[in-house]
Amino acid sequence: MISKLRAFASLYRELGPRWTLFRLAYAFRLRTGLIRLQMPMGEWSDYKNLISTNPAGRVERAFFPLVSRSHLSKATWNPQPAIAEANRILGGELKYFSRQYIQTGFPPNWHTDYVTLSRFSGEGSLPPSSEILRSAQNDTMKHWSQIPHDSSTDIKFIWEPNRFAFIYTLVRAYAASQDEKYPEAFWTLIEDWAQHNPPNTGPNWMDGQEIALRLMAWTFGFFQFSNSPSSTPQRKEQFLLYIAAQAERIYKNIGYAISTRSNHTISEAFGLWMVGLLFPELKHAEKYLSLGKRLLEQEAANQIFPDGTYSMYSLNYHRFILHIYLYAIHLGEVNNSPFSNSLYSSISSSLEYLSHLINPETGEMPAYGSNDGALVLPLNNCDFTDYRPLLQLGWYITKGERLFEPGPWDEDLFWICGDSLTAKYAKSAKEENNNLSELRAFRGESFPNGGVYLLHNTHSHALLHCTDHTSRPSHADQLHVDLWIHGHNLVIDAGTYLYSGEGIWRNGLARTPVHNTVTVDGKDQMTLLSRFTWTNWSKGKVLRHEKDLWQGEHDGYKPVSHKRTVMALGGDRWLVIDNLAANAPHHYALQWLLADFPFEQKDNLVLLSLNGMKYKVQIGMSEGDGRFSLVRADPNSTRGWRSRYYGHKEPAISVMLEVNQPQVTFWTFFGFENDVIEAEGNVLKINSKIVAS
Repeated sequence: MISKLRAFASLYRELGPRWTLFRLAYAFRLRTGLIRLQMPMGEWSDYKNLISTNPAGRVERAFFPLVSRSHLSKATWNPQPAIAEANRILGGELKYFSRQYIQTGFPPNWHTDYVTLSRFSGEGSLPPSSEILRSAQNDTMKHWSQIPHDSSTDIKFIWEPNRFAFIYTLVRAYAASQDEKYPEAFWTLIEDWAQHNPPNTGPNWMDGQEIALRLMAWTFGFFQFSNSPSSTPQRKEQFLLYIAAQAERIYKNIGYAISTRSNHTISEAFGLWMVGLLFPELKHAEKYLSLGKRLLEQEAANQIFPDGTYSMYSLNYHRFILHIYLYAIHLGEVNNSPFSNSLYSSISSSLEYLSHLINPETGEMPAYGSNDGALVLPLNNCDFTDYRPLLQLGWYITKGERLFEPGPWDEDLFWICGDSLTAKYAKSAKEENNNLSELRAFRGESFPNGGVYLLHNTHSHALLHCTDHTSRPSHADQLHVDLWIHGHNLVIDAGTYLYSGEGIWRNGLARTPVHNTVTVDGKDQMTLLSRFTWTNWSKGKVLRHEKDLWQGEHDGYKPVSHKRTVMALGGDRWLVIDNLAANAPHHYALQWLLADFPFEQKDNLVLLSLNGMKYKVQIGMSEGDGRFSLVRADPNSTRGWRSRYYGHKEPAISVMLEVNQPQVTFWTFFGFENDVIEAEGNVLKINSKIVAS
């Protein structure tokens, strides 16, 4: 009880009295049923009064250019994958989290957890239907406020198809083929969804962010298919009811989104702004437009730090909000409703920050923080882990030029900005691709607001996390280090895997022991109050950041102190030293998570086979007897796993050195097979040269 009171006291200090009072009032509205009176269940026809009956008052709004087959003849990507995926959609297969195709039927049952069903089917035996459907049938007729958010069910497996991300694929396929089966499928799916999800009823009304993303996809299809014979006046008229009801749901509960201080505020504000802008025939359009724009401006200032980093400390969520802002910026421009210069500046700063992290050859970035598999604009054939489409689109919208040479990552830009770019396609790759190297040359690589720092070596670089949290943390990962060599992420972040898994997989990869740092007494660096809420936020402090050296510390293990030093030794060799000190014995565990390359283990070192070379990872300590262990994909713990896509995990190699004593100095060397490390007390020699003492 005392520990819970302390945790809540910490939460009060960190989030403030206003947040606390709102959450208490919101809980009261839920428990008393007041929220059900404010947003009652009903029929679509109940929202007819929200649509103006005065045709003279309707104003035509501009949308992004309609892309035709002739336009695609100039493209630098292959449109056939979109056609193939669209045909799979019509055949009853949907792609989940931009990676795995799942058999759902056409139309799908909008309340079924097909991911779990698919996993059981693959094992050759089926559990009872109640376990397969994961509470779907019981919740379909409830008011959304009566359905619990937190249960053993991963609600994201139900929500994923309800985001309608597959609409972007249907649009891309239609542009390439002009086959009317794709717009007809669009209308069939929307009408089926509306039939089985009446207003404020069931799990697909629980979250305003999910509704906003659905409206974004629906609207994109609505305008791109507007000239199709399938888009009849009757269907368009009914579509307005669907838009009105969902926008009203967002509007009446926007206060909850604001209280999350997260991307939910941005996505729901965008949903209101977009509906208000594109559907002026709605009676509340001006109200939606005004509130949405005010919140989008406000949250860009609140959530994007001055150095361009993002307040949720998550790479995937950073891409999420940038996609929304870029979409809004250009949609506002084509409707002569621009945003402020300060918003443009925040987005531009964010893009410049991300340009420091990207591998331009693959588009990959260090996957730190929460990753729920969201991809707001799936308008290309690139992998989920490829961030070039985002940066190419953002660079053009904010700077009027491209960051990368032409390629498949251009397709987002083509859909949003149109074929006016064709003149730029003629420019040489050399002209276009100088931007990235020039940007890196004039900007530093220290991002203190977001707690991200970079060090460079010959053909390798290290990314480090250390921050004094000023907003809600995502992962407990102070002093975590990622290491990249020759474009390969060798020392890796574990990712996320599942938010609502069972047992250890209940957002288990957010915790300290799976990160590349030191854990004390098996504890996290902060207190995990719920799946997503940390209290007692740890405070990190950078002590030194020079060209070849970085040093920082954090206070997450009071009274134990932890200081980490990272050195770039040249020739792609690295040394990491961890100093931990206390007045009494503690259990210290240093962990490194390595990508799953072929390896050999020899005592306290691992040799990884990488591109024909043997790369050495060796760990030790200045004094004491430690226990070294290596684990790959432990079936009984979160150790030795990584997740690059939501709901999917793969093996990784975890090496660990553990010791019980009051003080310890760990050292870790990253180098090559023939490098010789000599450790005598506090003196460490590498190839006969003293590097630490």
